[in-house]
Amino acid sequence: MLYERWREIAGKRGNEMALRNAASGRSWTFRELLAAGEKEPMEAADVLFPQGHTPEFIFKLLAAWRENKIACPLEPSQTPPAIEFEISNFQSQIPACVHFKTTSATGGVTRLVAFTAEQLAADADNIVATMGLRADWPNVGVISMAHSYGFSNLVLPLLLHGIPLILAPSPLPEIVRRAAEKEAAVTLPAVPAMWRAWHEAGAIPANVRLAISAGAPLPLAVEQAVFQSRGLKIHNFLGSSECGGIAYDASDRPRTDPACVGAPMQNASLSLNGDGCLTVRSRAVGQTYWPEKSPALDDGLFQTSDLAELKDGLVYLRGRLGDQINVAGRKLSPETVETALMAHPAVRECLVFGAPSRDSGRLETIVAVVATKTDEVDEAELRQFLLQTVPAWQVPREWRFVESLPVNARGKLPRAEWRQQYMTGRET
Repeated sequence: MLYERWREIAGKRGNEMALRNAASGRSWTFRELLAAGEKEPMEAADVLFPQGHTPEFIFKLLAAWRENKIACPLEPSQTPPAIEFEISNFQSQIPACVHFKTTSATGGVTRLVAFTAEQLAADADNIVATMGLRADWPNVGVISMAHSYGFSNLVLPLLLHGIPLILAPSPLPEIVRRAAEKEAAVTLPAVPAMWRAWHEAGAIPANVRLAISAGAPLPLAVEQAVFQSRGLKIHNFLGSSECGGIAYDASDRPRTDPACVGAPMQNASLSLNGDGCLTVRSRAVGQTYWPEKSPALDDGLFQTSDLAELKDGLVYLRGRLGDQINVAGRKLSPETVETALMAHPAVRECLVFGAPSRDSGRLETIVAVVATKTDEVDEAELRQFLLQTVPAWQVPREWRFVESLPVNARGKLPRAEWRQQYMTGRET
């Protein structure tokens, strides 16, 4: 189904540009890309692993579609997961599976999410329709094609909707500018850390017509600053490996509430469960986890751990159920404190989490890791600043000041990793 749909797209678009590798300068028309996929050698393995950030990723994916193999995209340095099954037995349990996405379960253990062709196509259809992706605004690819965000926003729109793709070898400002400069207009999907860096370097390409941010919350300060200086609205996007797109901010003005992630994606139905967590129903929801199944992902439904509020047709995130901090029996979402801290003009980045308290009555201590724009601000000043907007019990007791808060390969601030670093340092 996927390969047949790709062949139709390639036949219709023919000699139009489909793919350009900014690193080498080489480009492929849709007809040439079809030919490259046809020439890709057949492999005996039941699962193929497209990997890296080069055209070869696309070629291998097309070979998997062509030969009815299962594709499992990987990050450039990612080791292929151990997939031990007899294909006939697997297909009897998960019929029509054509794709695996890798994701992390509790504790950071990698597991797989199985998808059918129809589910992948539904996600691409929802994204193109909701975001208004256009063939005359090529995607500039700086985010990983192996990650769900990049696969759904870059790869599937190229192959199933004919949205051209320009691969940039890195997100360095000058490289991104050069990748985009030959086009009249481009779409640029990225993560918040990239948007911040490009803005501070004054290097957002002038021809960006559609700006998208996902992978982590987009700070209001970045969104507003880019809009004020460039008139460019960055559209916040919420998605998940298990279900593809969830919500999208299609408004043409900067948000005023950092918790708002926009309206539900087209063809996605959202609700809340008894804990107040977001539930997603859509034709794009994956089949199941593998090898261990879970009721959280089954029969077109994905149960997230995102605490949320649905109001006036919009989605507001209120933290994650597992990240809540228990302070003497009172529950607190780290995002509440992070939002208050980010309002201080000297705070560049921050991350808040809970750690076991030495005072058994408190249960957990609130810890803040902060990167500031100047060395002149200190813990005492930030404490007093927070007391103006949050109750005293929500003010962190432990503070760590760092030069920066680097994100992982998926554009996220790994809260669990910072918590572990803190606990390890406290024990030594």
